[in-house]
Amino acid sequence: GVTCLWLNPVHPTPHRDNGYDVSDYYGVDPRLGTLGDFVELAQQARQRGIRLLLDLVVNHTSDQHPWFQSARSDRDSPYRDWYVWSDSEPPDRQQGIVFPGEQTETWSFDDQSKAWYFHRFYDFQPDLNWSNPAVRAEIKKVMGFWLQLGASGFRVDAAPFVLEQVAAGVDPGPMDFSILDDWRQDVQWLKGDAVLLCEANVGPDDLATYCGARTDGPNDRAHMLFSFLLNTKLWLGLARRDAEPVVEALQAQPRLPAMAQWATFLRNHDELDLSKLTSEQREDVFAAFAPKDDMRIYGRGIRRRLAPMLGGDRRRIELAYSLQFSMPGTPVVRYGEEIGMGENLALPGREAIRTPMQWDDGPAGGFSSAVDQGLAPLATTRGRYGSRRLNVRAQQRDAGSLLRWFEQLITTLRECPEIGVGVCTVVDVPLPRSVLAHRFDAPEGSILLLHNLADAAVTVDIGKLDVMTGRPFEIIADGPYERPNARLTGLELRGWGFRWIRLRRSNAV
Repeated sequence: GVTCLWLNPVHPTPHRDNGYDVSDYYGVDPRLGTLGDFVELAQQARQRGIRLLLDLVVNHTSDQHPWFQSARSDRDSPYRDWYVWSDSEPPDRQQGIVFPGEQTETWSFDDQSKAWYFHRFYDFQPDLNWSNPAVRAEIKKVMGFWLQLGASGFRVDAAPFVLEQVAAGVDPGPMDFSILDDWRQDVQWLKGDAVLLCEANVGPDDLATYCGARTDGPNDRAHMLFSFLLNTKLWLGLARRDAEPVVEALQAQPRLPAMAQWATFLRNHDELDLSKLTSEQREDVFAAFAPKDDMRIYGRGIRRRLAPMLGGDRRRIELAYSLQFSMPGTPVVRYGEEIGMGENLALPGREAIRTPMQWDDGPAGGFSSAVDQGLAPLATTRGRYGSRRLNVRAQQRDAGSLLRWFEQLITTLRECPEIGVGVCTVVDVPLPRSVLAHRFDAPEGSILLLHNLADAAVTVDIGKLDVMTGRPFEIIADGPYERPNARLTGLELRGWGFRWIRLRRSNAV
């Protein structure tokens, strides 16, 4: 099944932002273990064919990091220029706020230093000065350190903010992509198969640049990019029960340089960010999946997990993940989604969706045998999404569980290499608005994928496709259907239904 684990920050931290406020890049949070434990984890994972990606949180550090403590205490400190300072109050200190409602400025006055420092995020997360060669050199050492210990690469947190050039009262300069150029060269030299996965929620015209200077050139920057465009349009399509937003996203998504790849996702550790939708589109998604104010955050996002957003309806959950897995790219699934975990809206901010994995029905959901003091709270222990009822152990014993279905979906995807490497085309035939029909074609084979985003059953006619050899057959669906005929007519789809239909398969596969 799983071939890669992306670990959220594992470093020592004051724990003010779930580990995204790092105080030591060379250590492991003692709550989690030791460096030796990390090496053991990496070795055990590798033996099972699983790679480890670490969160590379280097746009900023914690204000408790020794670098910042030295920088604020002495203007002559060698670390002073590792951060961004201003002696006078920046006129733009309330611009560019990322967390409205939780953050009021991006420049804060430091009483100890008697100067202003820049922080794109919270005031306890001062930004590193990426114009300083010493910062660049140190972070490359950090990356090399973890690659040597067994990491297989990094998920680059907040990549656009790392690349922006900031100074007080001055509009940010052009993105400095030489940072990504250097990282790619370094990780390639240290570990040839290491991966850089960038988090960059930017416009379509700017996306491909994170993977290479030209789309027709080499993939010489990040290997992979999260597809935020596809993510938001998938949710808009599900909210409106209309396939058109998904079609628009597939057509608008830029071509990446050869060998670069998309990372698709439905939910992650952050809010579902709807900022790139229009206000009308955003309200439609809010109304469908976050009707109450406490389900929303920052005026742009949803702080819920997928299963409750879809009412716990197994048919809709399966449809959503079938859609994701049928998109161009590599699927990324947030832990807990494979068993249908819920959120805890009583927790502040994004902590609502960052509760521990529910492994069994025991204390702390089997997440830890430690005493309760200091443990992160579970989403809940009781009710529909409680750990006593909903957990990994119970679903492993149930052949009809969501976890078992996920295993089937992953196995099916691994048997469909054309989804990873083939050309994706939206099938251009008259269809009900709720139906998405797309196909992948590659030397390995061709596959047709049908999804019904509404609750009413439909019948569709595709017509004979030029790649077909022999009679098509189903490889996975929401339930049994009559085998497709050679003309692909009269294809039934239940409400929330989906069908993956093999059209052609190379004898070499």
